[in-house]
Amino acid sequence: MEGIRGTARRPLDLMLALGGVVLLALTLVLISVVAGGAAGDEAEELRALLPPRLLALGAGIANLAVIVLVCSVGVERLFNREFRQVARALLAAVLGYGLAGGINTLTGVLAGSDGLPALLAGGGLQQGPFTEPLHGYLAAAIGYTRAMRIAHLPRVRAAIWVGISITCASVLLSGFTTALALILTILLGWTCASVARYAIGLAPPRPDSARLVRELRRFGLDALTITPEGSDPEGNERFAVDTTDRRLDVLLLRADVTTGVWKRLSSRLLLRDSAAPPVLFSLQRRVEHIALLDYAAAAAGAATPRLKAIGELGPGTAVLVRDHRRSERLADLPDERVTDGLLAEIWAELRRLHRHRIAHRNIGEHSIGVRMDGRVVFTGMSSGSVAAGAFAASLDVAALLAALALRVGVDRAVGSAHRALGTEDLAATLPYLQTAGLPRALRQRLRGHAGILGEIRAEITRIAPDAPAAPVKLERMRPRTIVSVAVATVVGVVLVSQLADVDLTTIRDADLGWAGAALLMSLLCMVAAALALMGFVPIRLPLWRTVLVQFAASFIRIAAPAGLGSLALNTRYVTKAGASTALAVSAVGVSQLVGLLVHVPLLLLCAYLTGTAYPADFSPSSTLIVVAGLLSVVVAAVLALPRLRRAVVSRVRPYLHGVLPRLLDLLQHPRKLATGIGGTILLTAGFVLCLHFSVLAFGGDASIAAVAVVFLAGNAIGSAAPSPGGLGAVEAALLGGLTTVAGVPGGIALPAVLLFRLLTFWLPVLPGWAAFHHLQRKRAI
Repeated sequence: MEGIRGTARRPLDLMLALGGVVLLALTLVLISVVAGGAAGDEAEELRALLPPRLLALGAGIANLAVIVLVCSVGVERLFNREFRQVARALLAAVLGYGLAGGINTLTGVLAGSDGLPALLAGGGLQQGPFTEPLHGYLAAAIGYTRAMRIAHLPRVRAAIWVGISITCASVLLSGFTTALALILTILLGWTCASVARYAIGLAPPRPDSARLVRELRRFGLDALTITPEGSDPEGNERFAVDTTDRRLDVLLLRADVTTGVWKRLSSRLLLRDSAAPPVLFSLQRRVEHIALLDYAAAAAGAATPRLKAIGELGPGTAVLVRDHRRSERLADLPDERVTDGLLAEIWAELRRLHRHRIAHRNIGEHSIGVRMDGRVVFTGMSSGSVAAGAFAASLDVAALLAALALRVGVDRAVGSAHRALGTEDLAATLPYLQTAGLPRALRQRLRGHAGILGEIRAEITRIAPDAPAAPVKLERMRPRTIVSVAVATVVGVVLVSQLADVDLTTIRDADLGWAGAALLMSLLCMVAAALALMGFVPIRLPLWRTVLVQFAASFIRIAAPAGLGSLALNTRYVTKAGASTALAVSAVGVSQLVGLLVHVPLLLLCAYLTGTAYPADFSPSSTLIVVAGLLSVVVAAVLALPRLRRAVVSRVRPYLHGVLPRLLDLLQHPRKLATGIGGTILLTAGFVLCLHFSVLAFGGDASIAAVAVVFLAGNAIGSAAPSPGGLGAVEAALLGGLTTVAGVPGGIALPAVLLFRLLTFWLPVLPGWAAFHHLQRKRAI
């Protein structure tokens, strides 16, 4: 007998956690009592085994590999919706790092002026609160890796442990830490993993179903078997229960399963009140709502299964028990059984619900079934409503029209509705036939059948020429509007917070030498962009004209979202130069792909170099960890969220079509490939140096690596922002990055960012306008 999903906490993890804590405490106490004196000779002997620079290089490569692999595993777990595993691993990492710092601080206080005992004191030159005697990064890495269950990826797991082992060996052989301190670090990471595994629990297994059996017995129902049957569209688990004399359908509702709540909330934000479903946050409200709908449908004489009982399995878990009525879904019926009589029965059942003011709100092929006795049944009514008005009923009719059109075609669907509703009521449905008012599952089905709603409208108009043509207003606001408002709000808050203590008069104090150097770099960027395009296009392009195209693209991008204007203009330019449209699109797509392949490793490498103290502590910089984490979150969001994934794919698909054949062609022409890659790298270097010189122009001081991280991250944010040229978002990202990552004061960062954007965004607009019109006259674009 299968159980019910729950949270598993193994007593073994608790025992390991307690044992680790006790062992750590006893070891530290024993060392402080027995050992004394400072370390010295042992560390010097270890440092003589291998050159420190070689150890630092090995640890650096190992740490970079571990960070990338750990983030990749996190993305893979998030994509598979294993949120509990990710939370468990992150908790173990945070505990390991934080407790290492706490233990190190406490040990230093207890040691006082005598210094750490010889068994713990290493020979590092720049010891810190998170590195001596316990190594915070290693404790966090070990805790994360052990808490994350990655047995299904044995090679990745082995590579992560090899990378951690190389860092452990490096800190030991360099004399940075002692063998006992390293053992305690490993023990701390292992202990934190056990704590996290017990606190959050392992993957939700299925415990004993005895509680459900006892709850059913309260209602006089003796369960023999319990069979899981998946979940409903709102994430609630369904079970089939066989008793001594009947079969029952059991719906399990949990307070922590809120898929349906968030779907309804998003609809409530996007749709007007009359079109949006009710939002039910608490478990009690959800149970009451479903029960009310079941009782109302039963009173209306509908064929929906009767509700037998409402039970509770514990805090936050409720069950609804219904009679089992075997039925076949409309989508699964053979064509010969989908007769006009069956279509009439479907419309009659919907009209029965509407006569009693019951709206379904989730009609689709999955929610229409035919019972063994021939009755039509509407299932999945948990998102419906009672006391519904004509508005909700019209949306149901529109959804049923679309669902039937997908199953039997537009003519039969509209014809059956005409016979059931009459001409007047059918015509009144026309304004509601729009995607925004349809259920989510039905909208997804319609994406593969473009134009079917238009065909339904045309058929209704043919039957009722006087039908109202203007669609009713269903949307409160479009998703793009929400994103734009959110971006603008965030940008405004960031800019206001950054500008609060800035003296704007410093802008006029720029050093002309460095400002001139920044101007030269901005001009170099135009040449570099031209070289990159010329390298990836198979036909010969003149350098001067290609540079003019890049200036023209600077003019275009002030009215188009970042990147799109220049992509379209470059594609048109290559087409006008003699290449076919497919070849032009693939060539420009290759340039974008190579740019991505160059930017991401550069971002990680520069983040690795920013704030790095090698060979002092053998830990990756915090900038690398933050950048890698943010990249992982972005990638996981794109992969896990279907709507976001479709938006990204639809945006990049036209430019990546035919990329692979073009890449293979480029491999046969190494000179062209070198020109393209060299131009891409030169373009990035030009932008980074322009920003760096802008900082120097106002007396700032920042490392090239930190400035590169700021630019690459700001450029990525600008590319994702819906505003033209990333306007606003880029400024906020660069300003925040310079102050936090590069350590540039706000009074210097602001004028530096303004100068950089003036040189790279605003100044090229006027020559870009002239170049655009010149190229048009020459028919080059």
